Amino acid sequence: MIEALQFDFMRNALLAGVFVSIACGIIGTFVVIKRIVFVSGGIAHAAYGGIGLGYYFKYSVLPILLADAARARLDPRPGYYPLFGAILFSLVSAVAMGLVQRRTRQRADTVIGAMWAIGMATGIIFVDLTAGYKVDLMSYLFGSILAVQPSELLVILGLDIVVILLVVLFYKELVAISFDETFATVENVPVDVIYIVLLCMIALTVVMMMRVVGLIMVIALLTMPAAISGQFARDMRRMMMLASILGILFTTVGLWLSYAWDLTSGATIILVSGAAYLLSLAVKSLVRRQQAGNTSNGMV
Repeated sequence: MIEALQFDFMRNALLAGVFVSIACGIIGTFVVIKRIVFVSGGIAHAAYGGIGLGYYFKYSVLPILLADAARARLDPRPGYYPLFGAILFSLVSAVAMGLVQRRTRQRADTVIGAMWAIGMATGIIFVDLTAGYKVDLMSYLFGSILAVQPSELLVILGLDIVVILLVVLFYKELVAISFDETFATVENVPVDVIYIVLLCMIALTVVMMMRVVGLIMVIALLTMPAAISGQFARDMRRMMMLASILGILFTTVGLWLSYAWDLTSGATIILVSGAAYLLSLAVKSLVRRQQAGNTSNGMV
């Protein structure tokens, strides 16, 4: 791994993995405890619409609005437009899912599934309508952590800071609605508002993860470190901290394996996370059996 760090793209990838893992550890803990993995998946896939919208704006709308010389001066790196498009679409999807889930009698899974499909279909249509070269959007579906640019790192870091500040600001309220919404309502916590804030933080985290493992595998990295830490940590803060550390470990090991064996980085990171999760289940099962055996021996 030390040899690989001589390359700028590997250093950028490692930093992206660290930044994303911190947000995943924090937000993933709420997702696992509140059991809203499916909602998170809906937000992740709906964000694909924003990616298509970003490319459409860059290659079809912007050339009409600006002259070539002005566009050359104002046009940032290509990754900006899909990134900000995904932020917009995922936030709108998060708020819409939250409002629909809270204020209608429709089955939540049906509504989320519909928005999931509509978001992805919208992204594909926007790409079809985009003038000129048709970009390969597979990198957004399956990740392209090795292609992360320094400018994108700054955006990811900014989103990371926003997520952390929101969690610090609304920590007590988020804990309350995660464990018992009825009690939170009795204590005058604005449950609906805090729930939508949580969904918006999930949306921002999803956008960060998009470049690391892709939208298809977002849920795995969002939930597996938190699920592992939940088996061994009782305190919520410790669970967040352990999940963040595990996320950093998984992304680092996955990057090293992908570099050493010439594998796809995003998929390798997910396989490392999955193997660790299965191992944790086995360890937890052995611990429970040992505790049950000690208890029965003590009773005898």
